[in-house]
Amino acid sequence: MPKITVSVIKADVGSYPGHSRTHPKLLEKAAKMLKEEEGKLLIDSFVTHCGDDIELIMTHRHGVDHEKIHQLAWNVFMECTKIAKSMKLYGAGQDMLGNAFSGNVKGLGPGVAEMEFEERSSDPILIFMADKTEPGAWNFFLYKIFADPFNTAGLVIDPSMHDGFVFEVHDLIHKRRIMFKCPEEIYDMLAYIGAPSRYVIKHVFKPDGTIGASTSTQRLNLMAGRYVGKDDPVMIVRSQSGFPAVGEVVEPFTIPVLVAGWMRGSHHGPFMPVGLCDANCTRFDGPPQVICFGFQVSDGELIGPADMFDDPGFDLVRTRCNELADIIRAQGPFEPHRLSLGEMEYTTLPNVEKTLVKRWEPIPE
Repeated sequence: MPKITVSVIKADVGSYPGHSRTHPKLLEKAAKMLKEEEGKLLIDSFVTHCGDDIELIMTHRHGVDHEKIHQLAWNVFMECTKIAKSMKLYGAGQDMLGNAFSGNVKGLGPGVAEMEFEERSSDPILIFMADKTEPGAWNFFLYKIFADPFNTAGLVIDPSMHDGFVFEVHDLIHKRRIMFKCPEEIYDMLAYIGAPSRYVIKHVFKPDGTIGASTSTQRLNLMAGRYVGKDDPVMIVRSQSGFPAVGEVVEPFTIPVLVAGWMRGSHHGPFMPVGLCDANCTRFDGPPQVICFGFQVSDGELIGPADMFDDPGFDLVRTRCNELADIIRAQGPFEPHRLSLGEMEYTTLPNVEKTLVKRWEPIPE
């Protein structure tokens, strides 16, 4: 039986009001275009949103980086962009950095997470979709899920997980990668992934090469050379039977972690897990939010979704995130609420600096 590929491709092509949420007409258009390809290019599909991002979830048998799959996603986003412009939605087409498709959407703006695998007798997958943050936001959670026995009991008591996992880490600045075998190389890996603005976990594998997780690593500001919106990453995680259990995968999201993004992509803020009904970024254009949809994959069909964070078990972390938001917002334009100067180079701050450059003068000795 050919392997199954799960492709999650997202883009912000316009929202209302401001950067708050995706208009239903865009979601309807995207869902219709994908539905028309089911039984042809696709096996199954599902369309949703997180904040102002359209999320395309597709299953097929064509492998990762397949040109026709990426072309379909590009076409969907371009058609949705037309609708967004006709309604004068905010930031219409902002993630579409290229004028024409060139075989792959990577480098053109949309974020992509894909994985190909042989279906098990029961194959649960969890798809995480974020708004108002960067790809490195997943680092903390992937570490907890696949390397921390205090989070994932299976690392201790499940013989099929006792050999640990291999993490593929990308350096987004120098475009290179490295593999870390954990638990043996946990300390080495933490030296890098603790700097999530540069080093990002791209994949997690079992020691035999079986894929367990895949993330999007596209950085819009690095591709465009300027601030055009935050990256709003996506992530796919396989679960059970040799991988962390579903409950172990979502458990780290009970911790209120501070991530980069939020207002104008220029601030640190608490990463709040929410159900789809609450996935609308309003307070200071945020705070950064994440939704999680769970599916069972059956011959490529997506059985679901289950809205994993639509659960009172996450009420406390949402309260703590709001408390953290109050605390850090009180710091206004001061670091660490505002990002460090190195990260601010790719926001709108350089435009302010240009207006003042001639007013600086040497300090007399």
